[in-house]
Order: sequence, then C-alpha cells, then structure tokens
Amino acid sequence: MPTGIDLWLGRDTLLQTPAAGTVLAAEPGRVEITYGPRLLAVSLPATTSSVSVSTGSRVQPGDVLARLPSRTSLHLTLRDTDSPAVPPRVRPEYAEGGLALTADPAPLLGLTATGPAAPDGLLERRDAAFATAQKHYYANPPRMERGWRHFMLSTDGRAYLDMVNNVTPLGHAHPRVEEAVARQLRRLNTNSRFHYAAVVEFTERLAALLPDPLDTVFLVNSGSEAVDLGLQLARGASGLDDVVAVREAYHGWTYASDAVTTSLVDHPNGPASRPEWVHTVDSPNSFRGRHRGAAAAQYAPEAVAVIDALAASGRPAAGFISETFYGNAGGVALPDGYLSEVYAAVRRHGGLVIADEVQVGYGRLGHWFWGFEQQQVVPDIVCVAKATRNGHPLGAVITSQAIADRYRDNGGFFSSTGGSPVSSVVGLTVLDTLRDEGLQENAVHVGGHLRRRLTALADRYGIIGAVHGSGLYLGLELVRDRDSLEPATEETAELCDRMLDLGVIVQPTGDHLNILKIKPPLCIDRAAADFFVDTLNQALAQLGHAR
Repeated sequence: MPTGIDLWLGRDTLLQTPAAGTVLAAEPGRVEITYGPRLLAVSLPATTSSVSVSTGSRVQPGDVLARLPSRTSLHLTLRDTDSPAVPPRVRPEYAEGGLALTADPAPLLGLTATGPAAPDGLLERRDAAFATAQKHYYANPPRMERGWRHFMLSTDGRAYLDMVNNVTPLGHAHPRVEEAVARQLRRLNTNSRFHYAAVVEFTERLAALLPDPLDTVFLVNSGSEAVDLGLQLARGASGLDDVVAVREAYHGWTYASDAVTTSLVDHPNGPASRPEWVHTVDSPNSFRGRHRGAAAAQYAPEAVAVIDALAASGRPAAGFISETFYGNAGGVALPDGYLSEVYAAVRRHGGLVIADEVQVGYGRLGHWFWGFEQQQVVPDIVCVAKATRNGHPLGAVITSQAIADRYRDNGGFFSSTGGSPVSSVVGLTVLDTLRDEGLQENAVHVGGHLRRRLTALADRYGIIGAVHGSGLYLGLELVRDRDSLEPATEETAELCDRMLDLGVIVQPTGDHLNILKIKPPLCIDRAAADFFVDTLNQALAQLGHAR
C-alpha cells in the first residue's frame, strides 16, 4: 500500500515549491524540503539531472526545483521532520504504522486530501436498496473502484490480484475498449432495427469463427438471454417441448435458463421446482461422480438411455444443453466422446443440441477457441456472452440459417442493446484485441505454467485433491481425504478469506463449494501466476495444511 502519491507526468513540467522552506537534500534522484514541521520528500528517476536547487538553500513559493520531461515518474511523501523515513510502499499488515507517520501530500498538488478511509455505510446502503439476493463476495469486502489488467484497486490504495474475472477477458480498464466505446457514443447509439455497419461487421466476424453450418447470429444482452434464446430456437425449430440438461451446471437467471440450471449452489430448490419439460442426466464428473477415471465412459451411454426412454414415452427432446467444458463444476473436462454420443442420440429423435460456451469459449481454454472443439463435435446452437464484451452487456447465439429462419415463423426478434452500435463496436474491439495481443496463446503458455505449478503444490498439501481444467479456466479441488473425497468446504472458504488478506481475489465453486475457480483475465502474465501460487502456498502453510 502506498504511503504517498505516485505521479506520471503527461507533459514537460516544472517542479515548483508550494511554500517557503529549506532544502535538506538535492541530488539527481531525490529532493527533500522542510516546511515548518513538515518534510516533503520527492523521489525522482536516478537519471534526473535537472535539479535546480542545492542542499541547504532557502526556497520561496514558486521557485523551480527541477525541470521534468514528459513521462517522468515521481513519488511524493509528506511527513513530520522528526519522523523516521518511510518507504514508498509497505505491506498491508504494516500499513497502519507506515501511514501514521505520513500525511497526504495531495493538497500540495491542488488536490483534495483523502485521509484514512473511514466507514461510510456503503455496504449497509447497498443492502437497503440493492436486493440482497444479489450477493457480494466476502463478508467484509474491500471497496473496489478501479482496476487495471489483472489487478483490482481498493479505495484504501491496495492492489489485489484478480483470479476470478472472466467477465473482463482483456483485463480491467482496457484503453482500446474505452476509446472505442467513447468514440461510438459520441457518434450514435441506437438499436439494431436501424441500418449501420458495425452490427454487420461484428456478426460476420463472429460467424467466421465457427464451423459450418453455423453462419447466422442473434445478438442479446447477456449469457442468460443467450441460453434462453437458444432454448427457444431448439423448441421452435424441432416442434418439440422437452429439454435434457446435465446436472451440476449453471446456465442463467431467466425463466428458461434458470429452469435448466441444475447447480445446487445456484438453484438449491431446483429438483423440487423444476418444470416438467426439463429432464436431467447425471453429471459426467470423472473425478467425484458415480463413475470415476476410465469408468467415466459410462456416462454417455447412460445419458443416451435417458434420451431414448423419453422418445419411447412419446416425449422426444427438443434439445440437449450442456457446458462443453464443465465450468461451474470447477473446470472438469467432459469424458472423451461424451458429447459425440449424446448429440447423436438427440438428433436421432429430431432434437437439436445447444453448446453453452458462456464461461469457457473465446480462447479461454487455450488449445481450443470453443469448448466443443475439445470434444470434436459441432453443435446446432452456440451460446456465448462473457468473453464477447469485456464487461459490456453483449451476448450472442450462433446457429444455422435454416434454424434461424424457423424462428421467424413465430415472429421477429429484437434486443435493445445486444446489437446496438456501441455493443457491436465492443464486440469487434474484443475480437481485434484477442488477436492482436495473442490472448489465446497467452492462455496456453501462462495457463500451462500455472497448472504445472499447482500440480507441484499438490505434492506438498494433502488437501489438494485435483487440479482441473485447461488454459486459463482451472479449478483446484480441495478435499479432506483423497480416498473418500470428502469436500473441504469450510477449509476452502477459510482459504479464500486468507488469500484476500494476502492480496488475491479467488472464490469457491462447485456444488460443494470446495473448488477454487481460477479464471483470471486472459492478459495475466507469468509473474502474476507465480505470485498466485506462491501466495496460495503461504496461505495453505499458515492454515496448517502441510503434510
């Protein structure tokens, strides 16, 4: 945490004294001046040679201390003259002592002093006005108001490594997205019933990323809407009603997407409240499911048997929906060949198959741009959202022209912001940046390094039951016993809180909330991945989980 203020100059600048004082030190990398009981220390790059004052000299308001070129960085610290020197940054656990020795130099820059963060009642105001069903991470969460790349910054000046935000695949506050949105907002923002180029260019680019016959795009506002529309397309094009979903999966919060959500954490009353048109098959979890390891090959024929039985009863499935790589269950890959067998059974009875790529699509898996590629299948309908937008409300459903045309039999389709000029420009900018910054390749290299380091950590700590996932969608499953696989639910919650204390944001997932979901912005670098594993190692040791 900073004990002063860091500045980066946008243009050539004069460093001038704000008041009369005495120069205690003047050298290329440092200037110190006393103003009555206060001492202002200015740290400059060591190469700075334009200091205009000398040690021991008196200065008056407005005197030039140094001439600094554009892009110079400097650090300002203000403290009492009789206080010991304080480093520019201190670890959070020592911040209270370091900050007690310093004052805020902001007024010397013409800014408002902030002082120590005081309780502001913001969390209580949130609970009063913002429905509490919309939960927040952590019992006492830090207040986040800024972010940059794979870091989030709290209002008390602390930086946190963000290991959960697949909402912003390019990283927080990406300047390319900000510039594109601001430019388009200055020009025009309306809805897709009007004629403009951006929506055509984006949908052409998106469709080109998918195999034949997936060539037609619907644009929506969110992943929940994408799944909802995907279900509508399957039911409309097939003329059937029933849907088969996989257990332990999350698909959204609209009526239809919630109906096929089977995660007990996200929908604990699901088994009792599920509509009669929704049918479920066993979770094909090869680590802790009914069939483990090589025996996981049994999941596919069992699902096929359910699909065949529905057809035999006169209720063939209109659609089958699943994540193509188990996201909500912690990055567990589906058994090889699972989707191939299940897709064939659904299609044999006249149904369509829907791939939910909202969490894992768009290059996050590293070796595959789409999760269904790992299974070597082609779905009839693809739903995507989070990665398309870098935090902006945008999702998409991609299907064939034939299936899309069947939707017109029931009327048209319209989404207020899904295909707006701004949303379309965001979609294009995300695709451009994914390509130009090599973020899928980064998922391969950094994700591979991260997984190797996590796997090595498992040799040290018996609580680590498995490392799941691919690329930058990973899951670290914690168990109390590697034979029984008893979920370490309470230990996982305690670990997440300790990681926050140490500067890392990570959260649990899975039906037992015993898996650390590791899905950072795709721009994360190797140094941050190492920091995460080193911090995890420290936290596990401090909590007594070493063998």
